[in-house]
Amino acid sequence: MALLLLLLLMHFLVLPLSVSAAGGGDAYIGVNIGTDVSEMPSPKEIVALLKAQGIQHVRLYDADQSLLLALANTGIRVAVSVPNDQLLGIGQSNATAAKWVSRNVIAHVPATNITSIAVGSEILTTLPNAAPLIVSALTFIHSALVAANLDQQIKVSTPHSSSIILDSFPPSQAFFNRTWNPVMVPLLKFLQSTGSYLMINVYPYYDYQQSNGVIPLDYALFRPLPPNKEAVDPNTLLHYTNVFDAVVDAAYFAMSDLNFTNIPIVVTESGWPSKGDSSSEPDATVDNANTYNSNLIRHVLNNTGTPKHPGIAVSTYIYELYNEDLRTGPTSEKYWGLFYANGEPVYTLHLTGAGTIFANDTTNQTFCVTKSNADAKMLQAALDWACGPGKVDCSPLLQGQPCYEPDNVVSHATYAFNAYYQKMAKSPGTCDFKGVATITTTDPSHGSCIFPGSFGKKGSKINGTLLAPSNSTSSGCLSQYYYNGGSFTSSVILVALLLNVFVM
Repeated sequence: MALLLLLLLMHFLVLPLSVSAAGGGDAYIGVNIGTDVSEMPSPKEIVALLKAQGIQHVRLYDADQSLLLALANTGIRVAVSVPNDQLLGIGQSNATAAKWVSRNVIAHVPATNITSIAVGSEILTTLPNAAPLIVSALTFIHSALVAANLDQQIKVSTPHSSSIILDSFPPSQAFFNRTWNPVMVPLLKFLQSTGSYLMINVYPYYDYQQSNGVIPLDYALFRPLPPNKEAVDPNTLLHYTNVFDAVVDAAYFAMSDLNFTNIPIVVTESGWPSKGDSSSEPDATVDNANTYNSNLIRHVLNNTGTPKHPGIAVSTYIYELYNEDLRTGPTSEKYWGLFYANGEPVYTLHLTGAGTIFANDTTNQTFCVTKSNADAKMLQAALDWACGPGKVDCSPLLQGQPCYEPDNVVSHATYAFNAYYQKMAKSPGTCDFKGVATITTTDPSHGSCIFPGSFGKKGSKINGTLLAPSNSTSSGCLSQYYYNGGSFTSSVILVALLLNVFVM
């Protein structure tokens, strides 16, 4: 993705493209199922997990016979794939394509609800020498579906890396790498004529990583941005609040550059890794993965669409169901999964209002903590406010109390921030503290220090509403907290707490 520019030039508005949702209806969230797992669950176990989590759309990277059989009579909608190493044979032979469809599709429908076929994966960027065979492979596969009267039920396309889009910001200036025009033009004609959709993989994680700090982390994670920090397309005046929408709209504009304005988009892969190399991938964390995928799911299922096409569904498959411990490459390659191989969640998604998908969602367990790179002086000021004007009960931070250790501003501020956040019923904007705080689903409780909002060791929730402020108009301005070489000066705090008692 090109460098993100906050441009304010005024130009003319571009008329919206005539695009409808892929397949019609509301957007859906699906999940990719990779198999580079040393202890891969059985097909039966995989289907049981899908059912338990309410997942109704999956994408396979092949057409595994045992898994297709296990998915029979479940109603789960399945996208099967032609692996890259089979593209050569299928792209050169109508008969080979027909045989593939017969074995991997016709033999399983209608019991298994196969709805699409992804032919290859990112061929233009990973196997460029095979690119000339893409359209013929798609055509041969589609012809076999027509012969079986399945072409209306099952759509055929091929996933692309978003890196084939050049000059992607502002989106209105985007275009496909013109080296591939001899492939892209007939490909788009095929998608248009068959009522199919452009498949594209969108990874804001990589856009953020490769931007050298130009793209803010919040912009990549769908976190709210103040209006003055939103990216503005100078040609359309459209405001972009997240990388995902900008990339999808760039794909729409790139198709328009080739005079195709009515082909919908399905995002075949998107996600965020929960772990990476500590030095080169510091933002591959559980909290960021949770934030991205939770916000992505909510964004898609709300049928928000994109700034260019508001309300137009952009169905998306999350990458991926399981962590794949056998994958090579950077550390993060192994940690894109929502679940471990044993079915335990890597993290619990925060999905309030996003429907019934992911049944293990426990949306009330969110906490407010300090950001890892927060300035110590700003933390101190925010801590002073929370325990003063914010009217948080900071008595657990006194020396000898459960949350005194570790005795440092980061730890104490985390407790105070979270106490305020819970007291305010987790209302939007109550976990910010001038940018030094962030929301997490990881319980920060430790030892005997149980944070408000936690269920604690025995499962009894600590009720944040007990921290409600008094009716007093006292500002609590005397409750200043000072750290001197790590020593917490509690006498001033004690005085403030006593004063609070008398004014309540």
